[in-house]
Amino acid sequence: MKRLVTFAACAALPLSLLLACQPKPPANPAKYNTEALDLKAFMANVVDPNSDALWAASGTVETAAGVKDNTPTTEAGWQAMQSQAAVLIEAGNALQLPGRPRAPEADFYKFAQQLTAQSILLKAAVDKRDKDAIYTEGAKLYLVCTACHAEYLIGPLVKAGGRPAGTLQDWPADIAAKQQQYLAAHPEAAQQKVAHVPQPDDPK
Repeated sequence: MKRLVTFAACAALPLSLLLACQPKPPANPAKYNTEALDLKAFMANVVDPNSDALWAASGTVETAAGVKDNTPTTEAGWQAMQSQAAVLIEAGNALQLPGRPRAPEADFYKFAQQLTAQSILLKAAVDKRDKDAIYTEGAKLYLVCTACHAEYLIGPLVKAGGRPAGTLQDWPADIAAKQQQYLAAHPEAAQQKVAHVPQPDDPK
């Protein structure tokens, strides 16, 4: 009934006013660009650094000096965590834009939506500054990430017989130097190759 009344009112107007009754297309239609950051670059520059930072700011770590609490101690630290969680919330949305999902797309959408859902819970814990909840929700986020990687990264690499050489980053220079120092001081370890960390793509 409301539509009929509106139509009748517009029909009784002069042509110039009648045109004003017509819906106008948006002046700036939505556009998106997923080519500037392909999936690999998006993960490396958006998802990975923000998730890593969140995990690094939760829980505890045992050091020679004792147990260190990673929880932020400054307002800036808490705000950084809030921003990182917010980025991951939107990252789950952005991963579903045309051009990014990988087959099977239904699984990819599921993981992207879980990324957003879990990041919402993690941000809520950060907002409350509940360090126990931050650790718990962060662990659940980690499970979402590893499950997705298992299907879309590790699984395909294993099925293909291993990754092409050079597609993963080498050890950081300082870690590599420490490995060399250890092997120099423990030649028996070098012979047994105990310093090597097994990788999914190691030759069988």
